[in-house]
Amino acid sequence: MALLARAARTILCSVLILGPLARAGSAAQAPTEDQVKAVFVFNFSHFVEWPPQAFAVPTEPFVIGVLGSDAFGDRLDEAVRGEKLDQHPLSVRRFHSITEVTSCQILFIDKAEAGKLRQIIASLDHRSTLTVADAEAAAERGVMMQFVTENNRIRLRINVEAARLASLTISSNLLRPAEIVATAGD
Repeated sequence: MALLARAARTILCSVLILGPLARAGSAAQAPTEDQVKAVFVFNFSHFVEWPPQAFAVPTEPFVIGVLGSDAFGDRLDEAVRGEKLDQHPLSVRRFHSITEVTSCQILFIDKAEAGKLRQIIASLDHRSTLTVADAEAAAERGVMMQFVTENNRIRLRINVEAARLASLTISSNLLRPAEIVATAGD
């Protein structure tokens, strides 16, 4: 429970600290949008429940993957360094193509992959992988979590049905402030 409270505080602080995106002269003090997104991606691990079969063994690493270009750089690695989720040590892997993605609990999909979102989602075939992106209308195209910048703040759009199809349960603490969307029909 303390870990959940810490994760909630981290997300809340990230959102509040971002405030208006870094302005000229204060860029060194304010976190960048990518830093805040990296913290969000890390903290999703505390607000989503994976089914037991998502891990082959109790100590298997919890993998956060980045597909495509990596705007996070080492920020995501810093966020997960030394962290564990239950018995699972957190690790970050980078993938150049969806065919490289094997075992991965969270997959951040870079904007450059936006044209391939339907193919990426289809290739995951309802695996218990939380998909996250910041591409336009990503949640409506089947991504579970989409970052949206509104009024200089990062907001979430969540596709609950896509998460349910992957046997993932998203905490109400994450759902309450988010905009809930559905997959658009073909």
